[in-house]
Amino acid sequence: MRAADLLAFAWQVLKGARSRTLLTLLAMAIGVAAVVIVSALGEGARRYVVEQFGALGTNLIIVLPGRAETAGATPGALVGETPRDLTLDDALALVRAHGVNRVAPLIVGAAEAAARSRRREVPVVGTTREFFEVRQMRIGQGQALPPGDPRNATPVVVLGATVAAELYGANNPIGEWLRLGDRRFRVVGVLAQQGSSLGFNNDEIVVIPVAAAQPMFNTESLFRILIEVRSRTEVPGVKEAVVDIIQQRHEGERDVTAITQDAVLATFDRILGTLTLAIGGLAAISLGVAGILVMNVMLIAVSQRRREIGLLKALGAPGTLVRNLFFAEAVLLALFGAIFGLLAAEGTRLVLREVYPAFPFAAPWWALVMAPVTAIVTAAVFTVLPARRAARLDPVLALSRR
Repeated sequence: MRAADLLAFAWQVLKGARSRTLLTLLAMAIGVAAVVIVSALGEGARRYVVEQFGALGTNLIIVLPGRAETAGATPGALVGETPRDLTLDDALALVRAHGVNRVAPLIVGAAEAAARSRRREVPVVGTTREFFEVRQMRIGQGQALPPGDPRNATPVVVLGATVAAELYGANNPIGEWLRLGDRRFRVVGVLAQQGSSLGFNNDEIVVIPVAAAQPMFNTESLFRILIEVRSRTEVPGVKEAVVDIIQQRHEGERDVTAITQDAVLATFDRILGTLTLAIGGLAAISLGVAGILVMNVMLIAVSQRRREIGLLKALGAPGTLVRNLFFAEAVLLALFGAIFGLLAAEGTRLVLREVYPAFPFAAPWWALVMAPVTAIVTAAVFTVLPARRAARLDPVLALSRR
């Protein structure tokens, strides 16, 4: 029997048992859809992290106090040590390192902002003009912090878009006074809409000079130092140079951690990539369940179709042909189930994208290929036992129902 005739015969058999066929198709479709949707969630998480870190800037090095080698995410804390403070002078010393393009010191705190009888709590970032260029922040109105010596505590402030709208409404805030805590600042600029980055809403912040933030929060210590390197190829060398410069300034103590953007991204990429594979594999268990269902359905079919099988064998059909008929039915069930599953997964992805537009749901290519392939292989493997049982039926006994 030709392959086309084999498939046509199998198709007629499937159409003749619609309830059984629909239930099996549903099981296969759910299994394939589960693999694709779960893999899309993992891949979407990986892409989201990459996009969020990309929004921080390019060729970025982040310097923080304490050594990660001794205390992980909270340097020095787990061994009872207090890391040496990073100072504004440390940040300014890094400008001379070869390959450094810009340096932005950071002090972070919170204060009550008040203007025109309106008040709200805001995150405050103390930094320099270079911060806006390192973080690729656009100014919507006015200008960024003024250039010049970062030690000058000029009483000026740049507002996030949401803060400006809530405190000043439809009025132009440029030139107006803003009270932060017990200090007054003149508004010189408003950021364009920035959105969130790594869970932090940049439209909610206010930015003041780092020298003005030091007395406001009563600290000389910097929270972080952001360094923009001229080119990606220079990042490793600049990282070593930065650590060496601060080591010299800190009496030979290597007490800072320099984190590169690529290193963080690579770590997240490995973690999320492995997680995507793991959860995709767990979802593939549903395909195994669907395969067992196919086997049970086929075993029942052998009992119900004994006369049909017996007639085929009495007419001279070899056992191989009988086996191939069962395999053809299983492959058709898996193929159509996979198609319906892929369509269901795509529909779910489109719905999720509308509900969560900021999250890039996207199934990896291997999931789109492996889910239907696994469904077909699983169906074929679990059909071996029913197919062998059907092929071994004695035609006389089958026709006599014994």
